Amino acid sequence: MTGEPPSDLIRSVSRALRVLEVVARADRPLPVKVIARRCGLNLSTTYHLVRTLCYEGYLHRLPDGDHLLGSKVAERFHEMLDTFQRPPRASAVLRHLAEASGHTAYLAQLAEGRLIVVDVAEGPRSPWLEDLQAGLETAPHATALGKALLLSLPSPVRRGVLTEYGLRRFTPSTPASVEDLEEELSRLRPGQVVEEHGQFREEVACAGAIVPGTQWAIGFSTRGLAIPAAATARLEAAIRDLTRT
Repeated sequence: MTGEPPSDLIRSVSRALRVLEVVARADRPLPVKVIARRCGLNLSTTYHLVRTLCYEGYLHRLPDGDHLLGSKVAERFHEMLDTFQRPPRASAVLRHLAEASGHTAYLAQLAEGRLIVVDVAEGPRSPWLEDLQAGLETAPHATALGKALLLSLPSPVRRGVLTEYGLRRFTPSTPASVEDLEEELSRLRPGQVVEEHGQFREEVACAGAIVPGTQWAIGFSTRGLAIPAAATARLEAAIRDLTRT
């Protein structure tokens, strides 16, 4: 949540969403008393919210009385991903890239200044990155995917995106300011394969590039700070495949 709350904020809806967020972030099912404490709500209100969310399918009550996310959350998640009009054959191309290179491959897009990972194909030569999973919003300034997409924007638009999003520090190598990132991007040309080395996660490198004629980027991650030339060649071939389709 950012900015001031709207004047017509419906507090019961806001509280219900807070309940869902608390349950989603927990590492185990939660009883209502714990949900109430973590949400800062009184117990009676929390019981009403939890029962309603269970009835609607957004929470599931276990036999012992604890609660976890319900199946309707998964349904809405998949519907959200389907709203992104992916390039034809994108999933197949992504899987082939992961299989051929051995590295986890990603498809992403900027949406309202946020980098959204829309599809992932796992590969054994890459670490599992919890922030680079399908449906999640992540940092455009510290990832190769995000930089490839930012590079396609006019500088004033790019600066606006970065200023609004903020430049969170993930590692000591993460760009510390808009000016630092602008200097880095000034050495690149739109459309080329962009690399980042240890800016998003220490001892992890990524490469990414935009699909010409679209607002999509694909890329891969690798253990260690080196980007294998063979994997980059596979990435370029995948981009050509998507461009042809």
